[in-house]
Amino acid sequence: MSVAGAETPDAETPEAETPDAFGAYPRLSPPQLQVLREHGSTEAVAAGQVLARAGEPLDSFFAVVEGRLAVDDGEGHQLHGPGRFVGDIGLLEGQPSFATITVVESSTVLAVPLPALERIITSDPLLGDLILRAYLIRRSMAIGLGEGLRIVGSRFSPDTRRLLDLAARNRVPHRLLDLEGDPSAEAIVRRMRLATSDLPVVIVGGSRILRNPSIEELSSALGLARTRPRATCDLLVVGAGPAGLAAAVYAASDGLSVVLSDAVATGGQAARSARIENYLGFPAGISGAELAERAGLQAAKFGATLFAPAAAQELGSVDGALTVRFSDGTTVSPRAVVVASGMEYRRLPAKNLERFEYTSVFYAATINEARECGIDPVVVVGGGNSAGQAAVFLAGTASRVHLVVRGAELGADMSRYLVVQVEDHPRISVHLQSEVVEAGGGDRLESVTVAHRTSGEREELDTAHLFVFIGARPATAWLGSDIDRDERGYLTTGPRSSAVESRSQPFETSLPGVFAVGDVRSGSVKRMSAAVGEGASVVKMVHDYLATGGCRF
Repeated sequence: MSVAGAETPDAETPEAETPDAFGAYPRLSPPQLQVLREHGSTEAVAAGQVLARAGEPLDSFFAVVEGRLAVDDGEGHQLHGPGRFVGDIGLLEGQPSFATITVVESSTVLAVPLPALERIITSDPLLGDLILRAYLIRRSMAIGLGEGLRIVGSRFSPDTRRLLDLAARNRVPHRLLDLEGDPSAEAIVRRMRLATSDLPVVIVGGSRILRNPSIEELSSALGLARTRPRATCDLLVVGAGPAGLAAAVYAASDGLSVVLSDAVATGGQAARSARIENYLGFPAGISGAELAERAGLQAAKFGATLFAPAAAQELGSVDGALTVRFSDGTTVSPRAVVVASGMEYRRLPAKNLERFEYTSVFYAATINEARECGIDPVVVVGGGNSAGQAAVFLAGTASRVHLVVRGAELGADMSRYLVVQVEDHPRISVHLQSEVVEAGGGDRLESVTVAHRTSGEREELDTAHLFVFIGARPATAWLGSDIDRDERGYLTTGPRSSAVESRSQPFETSLPGVFAVGDVRSGSVKRMSAAVGEGASVVKMVHDYLATGGCRF
């Protein structure tokens, strides 16, 4: 009973649990917790106990039964109570934790070993989808907030650009601490007494320091370096874009032993799209990177081995026996090969642009590039869907987007829904029948000159960021000259391409047992949905080839 006018000591009010934003922190039901209990163990944990440290891999999935856990990424924390679980998609991909997970008060948790969690995700659709969806949302939020890695270096350094590209292509949360203007970057350099040769520096988990790491070193630190594949397999898929991912998923689900390789990461060109709005089944749209991540997990679920980053360098065939040699020296001898290596971006032939190629020219427009550009004006070159998507996305943050198009109208190569979005956006200026002819600047890009193709009139646009989407050429140099191509370099397939016409399949190249799908194939429809269809369809052809005497190890 309280007395009026008397002071009552304030009890310390516990900090509130983090709200569930966008479905990132769902609460498991008692039956779902029971499923986890059957695959793991219930553990009593003490206040202050650390379940995972930032920069180190997790070996278990943790769900709260009683009490609370704190997840601290170094710049803030979340609190999670009974029914919630911690971690993100990196747990399923062998990546280190980017946060420290600590017990707030005496609690009880469910600890599920990773192999058991993977079985749950594949065998229990409802529970598995809930966990997977939450993990994907958390990863997207972390990327948007710039959590995770800290890369200390100059945004105008080619070495910094390579590390940023690796992190972005693999959907690893990161933030650039730019030596060109971020005081915290300068403070880190002074505090750590870093020499110029040490830069760029990567900080993993707040404590692990990598000085001027190679792509291979950073990949290993992030858990991206996969176990080397077996020397033999039923099917080797080269290229992990939409076509290659589809081939790997369907072939592995059919019971074939599959190795899926890529020079950088899963996703191909699709992974560079901030939002794909016309892909069947996703009415609200989906980012290309998230779609690729889901497909990669699906391929792994069926037993496919992902081998990336690993660039295919040479295809050999001796008496029908196929071999593929990779850049790290690995050699794989598959019974059949699916070439899904896609396209290589075409570069603008603008005067002086090569000086800025690795510092100011971009071939993707995702949240990472948008964060780097900030509110600066940007120039986007291209008239297709990729250019339109980039312009609309970048206009969400940039003060001005200049879209430079060679054609006379936007609708010639761009979907109608994108044309409407571009034309209606107040911060997008469209320059039709125009092309970038020159780049200007000192140590960094400062402007580009745009010339009208008919009148010759020139206009100088201030920008430090140039986005290029002008098409690509087939990435087939690693195949050598023995496989037939059309006049533009695309691989020809079908009966006329096969050395043994009676055995040829529609997607088989002139070299028996080697198939081509997606953008790299002559006559293919350059759409993501078409690439997925070809990747799925080629698996039947691979089965037919193997059943009629395909090379055996």
